Amino acid sequence: MDSVTTALEALGEGRWQAAGERLVAKMLSEFLYEQLLVAGPAGAGWRAAAGAAVYEFAARPRLYERLRVEPGSVRRHHAGGSAPAADPLRLLLDLAPGLGMEPATTAHLARELRATQLADCHIAAAPRRRAAELVALPWAEIEGEMDGHPWLVPNKGRIGFGHDDHLRFAPERRRPLPLRWLAVRDGRGEYRAVEGLDHLRLRAEQLDPATAAGFSAVLRARGEDPDGFLWFPVHAWQWDHVVLPLFAADLAAGDLVVLGEAGDLHLPQQSIRTLSNVSAPRRHSVKLPLSILNTLVYRGLPTERTLAAPAVTAFLQGIAAADPFLRDRCRLVLLGEVAAVAVPHPAYEELEGAPYQFRELLGCIWRESLEGRLDPGERAMTMAALLHVDAEGTPVVAALVERSGLGPAGWLDALLGAVLPPLLHFLYRYGVVFSPHGENAILVHRDGVPTRLAIKDFVDDVNLSDQPLPELAGIGPELRSVLLAEPPEWLCQFLWAALFVGHLRYLSDLMEDHLGLGERDFWAAVRRAVLDHQAGFPELAERFALFDLLAPRFARICLNRNRLLLDGYTDRPERPHAATCGTVANALAEAAEAVVR
Repeated sequence: MDSVTTALEALGEGRWQAAGERLVAKMLSEFLYEQLLVAGPAGAGWRAAAGAAVYEFAARPRLYERLRVEPGSVRRHHAGGSAPAADPLRLLLDLAPGLGMEPATTAHLARELRATQLADCHIAAAPRRRAAELVALPWAEIEGEMDGHPWLVPNKGRIGFGHDDHLRFAPERRRPLPLRWLAVRDGRGEYRAVEGLDHLRLRAEQLDPATAAGFSAVLRARGEDPDGFLWFPVHAWQWDHVVLPLFAADLAAGDLVVLGEAGDLHLPQQSIRTLSNVSAPRRHSVKLPLSILNTLVYRGLPTERTLAAPAVTAFLQGIAAADPFLRDRCRLVLLGEVAAVAVPHPAYEELEGAPYQFRELLGCIWRESLEGRLDPGERAMTMAALLHVDAEGTPVVAALVERSGLGPAGWLDALLGAVLPPLLHFLYRYGVVFSPHGENAILVHRDGVPTRLAIKDFVDDVNLSDQPLPELAGIGPELRSVLLAEPPEWLCQFLWAALFVGHLRYLSDLMEDHLGLGERDFWAAVRRAVLDHQAGFPELAERFALFDLLAPRFARICLNRNRLLLDGYTDRPERPHAATCGTVANALAEAAEAVVR
């Protein structure tokens, strides 16, 4: 089926309308949370003014000072009359002037919203597995079933992708891809790895002998020594749009050589630029630069951070290996970024103040595969998968609870017992935080029963405390240069915003709606899990006060506000940072009064 036919089919059978209704409801919910809108009661429902229009809708008040707007309930009232609201662009145009959005920002955001709506139609039109089936799949295959970031509204904007690119490369298309490999002359590119993993060993582990021999033959035919080059894969989109035009001088000089395609097929994960090897699942995943703008940033690989990735891995895995609680009690899995190649573009490196995406163009990070880290009988899925609802309306979390036999409350306690202790221990004992949002945090389970946590994506998302903690005294300058040091309250945001607001608030909705577990009981369980962990380490009492996760309020992180009002779509020399707007009541504090089960 050609791409035109595929697109027209996806738009049919009411899917465009339904996708618009869901997107409008999400816009209202998340914009209200980020205080871009203000709502008040209106009869049995709620209303919010947006410019000259008024939107009325059904919604449920929830913790974290939010309203959860029901899809399909929204009506738009204006001078010309009243009608169901199913067009996210109409809502954007109503809102933009009052928010003070730049016209260019509004125009680009409109494109991202339409791309997201079209992608949602494709998802709805494709065959979809039932939630109970997903529980038994390899974790890399589950990734293709997801719907995207639950908080960011234009979560599949993917500026830079055309429709054919979407059909070929989007994770929800579930299309395995071969990877083209390049070779860069040693000295023109740089290789770093964990101890014991030199480039020759990496090549031998990641390529079949016949493929490696063929690649060596390509270089020898050019009169080159194969061992004088660094070999690495490149994303097909990046080759067409970035490497060929911008690195043509290196190709012409023979400093960059096309080796050919390797035989293994890879599936894109939710981040799009990270691909899992499905032909040989125990081989490493690869994280490749992809110069498209998706959600908040261009998806490149910054040279300095890329080269530091193995050192960050050694630092984190060293902590876990030496700590009996993390090693033996939690059995935490840290999926190491064990090797990296970076190929900076000489002109852009020399250009002071160049937009950051031009310093992230070519390279690769090899990340350990989860497959080799699971015990017999264990399965895994990203935490994001817990929020997935199948075509029949059954959430994956409900399928896991049923399979486990624990019941909703017991299953939630098992989940929190698997996920929170290692994250809390890293924070309290070492002053180190990950970003455990739904894509980075991976739940390991046995027959639906949560057993332990796996974490990935270190070099972009690990931060340190800026306090003079003795556990951080020995960190060298290389790590200090790439791992941000933040004050205690901001370190807490990696749990507050990334895990609690960014993931668990949606999980609490699903568990209340489908499993009957009340929202306050949910957050009371989270609070108890934090307190139970603290009770096991009384010697860290000062750290519990320093990193006060139970504080009554904390700064409200606003992911959508960042795009709408702060950074827009302008080129910047540095990656944007999350916006804040006022404070929000902490559900863990409010849950202190909840009835204990």
